[in-house]
Amino acid sequence: MVSLDRVADIIRTELGEAEVQVRDLTGGGDHLEAIVVSPKFAGLSLVKQHQLVYGALRGELASEAIHALALKTYTPEKWAAASQVG
Repeated sequence: MVSLDRVADIIRTELGEAEVQVRDLTGGGDHLEAIVVSPKFAGLSLVKQHQLVYGALRGELASEAIHALALKTYTPEKWAAASQVG
């Protein structure tokens, strides 16, 4: 099991200027959801955005410290637009 703060720190280290929110979906610490907002996602497909995040966490995924990871990725512009909805 890896801490939620550690997961967020790993993603921030890899992506630089990123806003990261991580939550535990099941209470077991290994099924997580991450919302990542990064300017590095600009011009990338959703698949490429997710690959960047998975790449940052490859060690934790390979060791099964993280068993499942649900991702929501946004550019800052898309995040601002999504935040205004609702």
